[in-house]
Formats: sequence, structure tokens, C-alpha cells
Amino acid sequence: MSYLSHLRVMIVDDMTTSRMLIRGALEELGINQIAMAADGEQALKALMVQPLPLVISDFNMPKLDGLGLLRALRAYQPTSKCGFILMTGKGDQALIDKAKPYGVAGYLAKPFTAPIVKAHIERIFGRM
Repeated sequence: MSYLSHLRVMIVDDMTTSRMLIRGALEELGINQIAMAADGEQALKALMVQPLPLVISDFNMPKLDGLGLLRALRAYQPTSKCGFILMTGKGDQALIDKAKPYGVAGYLAKPFTAPIVKAHIERIFGRM
């Protein structure tokens, strides 16, 4: 079995369709251990109970946006080193610049493909 089949990932997005699209891309890559949350607040609560090695989060969400989630995860020791990929529907250099100090591992612009998702994951965990 490949490393990808053992990788545990959380997808965070307030749009059900977006969560299903990223889930489909991950499953296409052989990643099947996938948790999902509808907003940053829900994700933070779940990750504080069970930290995961990778979070793929939308930026624009109610309650707690992706940048707020990233900051909160970095401030909590058990999640401070998790890989974090930020998704957004538009290329926003200012957002990327805001996320860099918090150790964002990648930036995924929508729409995306499975090979693009894989490339971002490989930047975090190495070639798969």
C-alpha cells in the first residue's frame, strides 16, 4: 500500500459541492481516510480532539475562515505542525501573503485537478 492510502486528511469547506469535489480528487489519488467539516469552527473542534496530518481548507467560510483556522491550528501544540493547504476561488496574492507567516504549505485555486492536489501534497510529505 502506498503512503497515500494511510494519509488522514480533513477537508474544510462550507459548500457541500466543493467538499465532494476535493474528496473525489483525494480518493482518485488513493486517499480514503477523509474527515470533513462545514466551517472552520467545526474543523477546529474536531482537530483539537483528533489532530490530523493534513488539512485542506477553503478560505471564505462563515464562523471561522480558513486563515483564522490556520492561525488557531498553529497556536495549538498538537496541531501546530500539520500540513495546511488553503483553497480559494480566486487568485489573491494578499491572502497568500497573510497566510505565509503561519506556515501555509500550499495554495489551491479552484477549480483544481487531482494531479494539482497531489503536487501540493507531495510538497508537504515528499514524492508519493
